[in-house]
Amino acid sequence: MRRAEKADRRKDQWYSLYADCYKYALPQRNLYGGEYDSGIGEGRKKMHEVFDSTAIASTQRFSNRVQSALFPPARNWCRLQAGTEIPPELRSEVELSLDEITNRFFDVLHQTGFDLAISEFLLDLCVGTGVMLVLPGDHETPIRFQAVPQFLVSIEEGAHGAVDNVYRKMRIRADIIERQWPDAKLSTRIERIIETSPEKEVLLLEATIRNDDGIYEYFVIDKKDKVVLVEREMEVSPWIVARYTKVAGEIYGRGPLTTALPDIKTLNLVKELILQNASIAVAGMYTAADDGVINIQNISIKPGAIIPVARNGGPQGESLRPLKSATDFNVAQLVTKDLVASIKKTLLDDTLPPETQSARSATEVAERLKELWQNLGSAFGRLVTECLIPLVIRCLFVLNEQNIIDLPVRVDGRLIKVVPVSPLAQAQEMEDLENILQFVQILGPQGQVAINQDALLQTVARKLGVPQELINTPEEREAVIEGMREAMEPQGGMV
Repeated sequence: MRRAEKADRRKDQWYSLYADCYKYALPQRNLYGGEYDSGIGEGRKKMHEVFDSTAIASTQRFSNRVQSALFPPARNWCRLQAGTEIPPELRSEVELSLDEITNRFFDVLHQTGFDLAISEFLLDLCVGTGVMLVLPGDHETPIRFQAVPQFLVSIEEGAHGAVDNVYRKMRIRADIIERQWPDAKLSTRIERIIETSPEKEVLLLEATIRNDDGIYEYFVIDKKDKVVLVEREMEVSPWIVARYTKVAGEIYGRGPLTTALPDIKTLNLVKELILQNASIAVAGMYTAADDGVINIQNISIKPGAIIPVARNGGPQGESLRPLKSATDFNVAQLVTKDLVASIKKTLLDDTLPPETQSARSATEVAERLKELWQNLGSAFGRLVTECLIPLVIRCLFVLNEQNIIDLPVRVDGRLIKVVPVSPLAQAQEMEDLENILQFVQILGPQGQVAINQDALLQTVARKLGVPQELINTPEEREAVIEGMREAMEPQGGMV
């Protein structure tokens, strides 16, 4: 609990930055208003200070584009392949078995709520840090995914900058504690609450800590009584914590929203001033003749205001006259346009031609993916390292424990490795494939002798993500060639 409190204090340094990001770009997911800690305020309005929806729409667009490019729904976005320690003569047989495991893995994954959870996860990642909890489920839903708002989570780094320890504060009804953790040992206070007020929420601390042996120790603690309710040991951490980009010396990530935040706040202020100017233009302000001395306390500059003055022109002037306003926001449209374009570009919401066209060519689609891959840059590698690979390893571990799949060895990158085959990864592979095919074309007929045809076949198939079961072995290819030779020979008679 002391370590969790220390992690919370370090996270408090990010409070102002993250709070502004959620306030203007993810207001509906914003927990920084204090309602969670106080336990009140559910359902309150969260957009009363937001005057422009550009950041909100572009953040959702960022999540959708990254999900479609890296975790496309209803598609296989990764593949298990044989590592470098697998002998070449066994590679085809091993990858055939791994393809079966991959297909089984995605058959289960597509029946869960993963697509919904990863969308929320990527929204938080746009701010800087995304957090997901992967837990075993039941017979109908073998794996449960929960995108946890990073407001509720504090983290600690271990060796080599990896996130080892995760602490989550959570409110939960007392009567569902035993359903969520069947092995929970309830404290006397919680047992009394369940008997008297089962719907009452209690505050718990969920902690996952990696020990020196590489085992993750999992605890659920009653924060008020400081009593351990659940204690487990896990080989693989249930937490997936990814940072979009990370600065040296910092634990939490900085996402595109932190970069676009100055433009977002400026655009929001400009829109607010435009609305104020519009209200003044519609309702107007007026001056009223007053023969007495002006009382400064009665002067109010706002739409529909009446300001007392000594006279409205001579000799006496009108009793009531509209007050000319110096506000002229004709330039605001130009400023707004530049700010919107800057925000969209930072949040990867600037496309090539408009996507509303009736048909798009394959070249255009490839260029869009190539542009997205180039814009993501190093963030793509961090997403694969901190999100995709740990996510697959955790899911395979859960499914293996439930005997849904039979994983012979652990995924370690040497015997078995996880390879992305999503559209974004394919865009990167296509560059390598183009270089290989260009080399083959340059060689011409000499390529038949200079290039190992079997190795070329396997390389092209791997780059394109072709399942191993569709590729004949060298022996099968030789048998097919021999059959073609026999078919070409004359059936009796003279040649």
